[in-house]
Amino acid sequence: MKIPIYQIDAFTNEQFKGNSAAVCPLNYWIEDALMQKVAAENNLSETAFFVIKDNGYELRWFTPKGEIDLCGHATLASAYVISTYLDNNLKNIKFTTKSGLIEVSKEGSLFTLAFPSREGEKCDIPEALIKGLGKVPKEVYKSRDYMAVFDTEQDVLELKLNMEELKKLDGFGVIATAKGEEVDFISRFFAPNAGVDEDPVTGSAHCTLIPYWKNKLNKSELIAMQLSERGGKLYCTDLGETVKMSGEAVAYLEGFINI
Repeated sequence: MKIPIYQIDAFTNEQFKGNSAAVCPLNYWIEDALMQKVAAENNLSETAFFVIKDNGYELRWFTPKGEIDLCGHATLASAYVISTYLDNNLKNIKFTTKSGLIEVSKEGSLFTLAFPSREGEKCDIPEALIKGLGKVPKEVYKSRDYMAVFDTEQDVLELKLNMEELKKLDGFGVIATAKGEEVDFISRFFAPNAGVDEDPVTGSAHCTLIPYWKNKLNKSELIAMQLSERGGKLYCTDLGETVKMSGEAVAYLEGFINI
């Protein structure tokens, strides 16, 4: 079996920046165990698989250690593959996913993802989170992920990370965020239990970040930066039950997997 594979750098217009995702178009669904092996072999934060359907595409995402319910950059990367290699005229793409219907629109080089909002609830600060980040946040919220809010951008850049402590937490991942110096807000994201110590750019985390910063800054249109080593920029909009995030993408690799 030959499976096409593309590696796309998402939320950037430069190679070797943003977040890299593998995308594998399929003619039909293969076994879950095989998709998981491919994702582990790729060893990227996410590998996306999709199958064309009458009204769009079915889309699934796998980390090196398991399937997840929502992923921003691999969705953007999948939309890039579809519009660049499979259907150049397609401007609106519908994905059926474990998180429901997700729509991606394309205008010029910019892809806009519509995701469900996941506003966090304020919670007590777990001891493992303090030890894992090496710094006490001023407040913490919980949705799928823990979100630790800090006073300054520098606080987030200077975290002294302990992944073994972060693995003790019951959330999927940990978001660290603060008001930005040159953008509206910044963040970093850690998911060691999913095999991703630090994710370069995390679209799904912005489902929690966007409603928080909308309320704090009293504005619905926001520009965000994720301050990983590769870095990435997102243009965000809060629409209540839905959040939108826009970004660019660039191709790095085209090929086939031989199984």
